[in-house]
Amino acid sequence: MLVNEEISDKSVRLAISTTKLTARTLCRALSMYLHNHKQQKNMKAAKDDRIQGKQTIKQLIGQNQGVSSLPVGETGLKDFERIAKKYGVDFAIVKDKTVTPTKYMVFFKASDADAIAQVLAEYTAKQMKKQSQNRPSILKALKKFKEMVANMPKKEHEKKKEKSR
Repeated sequence: MLVNEEISDKSVRLAISTTKLTARTLCRALSMYLHNHKQQKNMKAAKDDRIQGKQTIKQLIGQNQGVSSLPVGETGLKDFERIAKKYGVDFAIVKDKTVTPTKYMVFFKASDADAIAQVLAEYTAKQMKKQSQNRPSILKALKKFKEMVANMPKKEHEKKKEKSR
């Protein structure tokens, strides 16, 4: 069934009614076909112009599918965005300014609730893994090495010139 649809999408029908087939007539017919074909593509593109992934809260509410929200911490915001894009979830992130430690609210379509459950499960697993690793700070180690280098005595270069013939 799919093969027939692919073939029919690729085939072109062109009907010309003329008494005499000339190059000029054929050229006009092809230009009319291309003009109509471009119009159909533009109409398809306008239909598929819906935004997906990260968007503003106004755009998300404008889709009229209901909106739900969840709080997310500031530390793993980029991780959340990557995972949400992976699952194809439409979402909007809004900063909550009323709370002293900054918190972010993630709004998503109510119809995406199952996908958001998967996203949150993966996100929390990733956050827990990061916390459990307790890796040493690279910046602290770099600062320590900088101090060591600064405390090392500097070498003086002696210039010796030798004349040889």
